[in-house]
Amino acid sequence: MTRDTTRTATTRPLRRDAERNRQRIIASAREVFRERGFETTLDDVAHHAGLGVGTVYRRFPNKEHLVDAMFADRLEGIGRLMSESLTKPDPYQALLDFLWEAAALIAEDRGLHDVMLSTAFGHDKVAQARDRLIPLAQELIRRAKEAGELRADFEPEDVPMLFKMIGGVAEYTHRSAPELWRRYAALLFDSLRARPSGPSPLPCPALDIDAVRDTMDNWCR
Repeated sequence: MTRDTTRTATTRPLRRDAERNRQRIIASAREVFRERGFETTLDDVAHHAGLGVGTVYRRFPNKEHLVDAMFADRLEGIGRLMSESLTKPDPYQALLDFLWEAAALIAEDRGLHDVMLSTAFGHDKVAQARDRLIPLAQELIRRAKEAGELRADFEPEDVPMLFKMIGGVAEYTHRSAPELWRRYAALLFDSLRARPSGPSPLPCPALDIDAVRDTMDNWCR
C-alpha cells in the first residue's frame, strides 16, 4: 500500500505539469500564429513558450494537431456570432454587423485568417467547424435578400473572397497603419446594398504618399 500511495503521489504532479505545458504551448502558439500565420513552425512555438522542442512534439506530434487545439473553438465562436446575428430584427444590418465583427477578427489574427480561408490548415475539428459556418452564412444572406436590402447577385461564396481582400490589406499595412483595413472594408460593404442610400462615411483616411512608401518599404521584410 505504501508503494502504491507513493507512486500515485509522484505521478499526479507530472500529469499537472503536462497539462500546464499544454496550455502554455497553446497560449504561445496563439501569439505566434496571430503575427506570422501558418509560416509558424512548432520550433517557433517552442522557442516562444520557452520550452524544449521535444516537449512541444510530445503534446502535439505535428502542426495540424496544434491548429485543431487552437482554432476549432475560434471557428465555433464565429458560428455563435452568426447564430446571434440571425436573431436580429433587421436582416441586412444583421449581415453587415456580422461581416464587420468577423473582418475585425480576421484582420487582427493572421492565423485565424489562414485557417478560415484555406482547407490546407486544420484537422478534423477545424474542418467540421468550418463546414458548420456555411449554412449559417447562406441563411444570413437569404434573409437580407428577401428584405430587399442586399443586392440579388451577392452569393455566400463571395464572403470568403471579401475576407481575403480585407485580410490582404490588414497584412500589407499592419506595421504602418494597422486600422487601415477598416477603410477598405467600408468600401466593400457599401457595394453590397441593393439600393444605396448614399455612401457611408469611411472610418479612416487614405494613406498619404509617404505612408504608402513606408508600407511598401516594410512589405516582405
